[in-house]
Amino acid sequence: MTTTLAGTRTRTPDIISFPPAGEARSHSAPRVAPGPNGIETIPMPHTLLTAQALEKTYRKGQHKVPVLRGVEVAIRRGEFLSIIGQSGSGKSTLLHLLGLLDVPDIGEIHFEGQRIDDLSAKVRDELRNRAFGFIFQFYHLMPELTVLENVLMPMMIRDSFFKYQRNKRRYDEQAREILSKVRLDHRLKHRPTELSGGEMQRAAIARALVAKPQVLLADEPTGNLDSQTGGEIMELLLNLNQQDGLTIVMVTHDLAIARQAHRTVKLDQGRIQSQNEVVTSAG
Repeated sequence: MTTTLAGTRTRTPDIISFPPAGEARSHSAPRVAPGPNGIETIPMPHTLLTAQALEKTYRKGQHKVPVLRGVEVAIRRGEFLSIIGQSGSGKSTLLHLLGLLDVPDIGEIHFEGQRIDDLSAKVRDELRNRAFGFIFQFYHLMPELTVLENVLMPMMIRDSFFKYQRNKRRYDEQAREILSKVRLDHRLKHRPTELSGGEMQRAAIARALVAKPQVLLADEPTGNLDSQTGGEIMELLLNLNQQDGLTIVMVTHDLAIARQAHRTVKLDQGRIQSQNEVVTSAG
């Protein structure tokens, strides 16, 4: 049993099944009609990841700071979803909860129809490593490692030493293939300090993709880049979504970037203000 701020909740069994490697993904997100109150109702057969009535509060000294207040959102398989809102609206917190980097105080996260937020820490870690890829504004590359070694880090973390050594050749080929896809095959042995900002972000994207995740979670992926380089990163993400059918959830403050997604969720003071196919305002 797991105790929350709201009391005690019953945990689901720690059983998560993974699709076979290389399983085809849907290449397009089906459109849906607005439901009650103008909020879209997502058909469950197409839903990959859902947040239900999420609440999250942090402490700042003696004060409680509510960040999310009853947030509900469903992400369809193969969808590119952007999350927008002013600073402090809860965008990054929502992304972290969806990717199991944190757990809600109240509410539930479901992945492929199974509740995942109340799994044991070990199972959450395993699921996060296999099913979710993460990219951030500041790259978080290990400065002492080469680009190729940085990309291989998720496999090193996931496997035991002996398993990694047995599969090293296959993992190495996999990483090289992904680095070629993000146009970094000429930088394999370079370290992060030898790369441009755009190259570091492409390396971070390759690292996020090496374990073949079902969902890519991107927190301000263009926020630390100039407009031209940011456009190149967005082109790469769009190709991954359109050509590979990768489900992407992206936090951004940039309305022009957000408009390129299938759908946009706007957060305001921890609540969803709107969910739309067409973005009209970032607030």
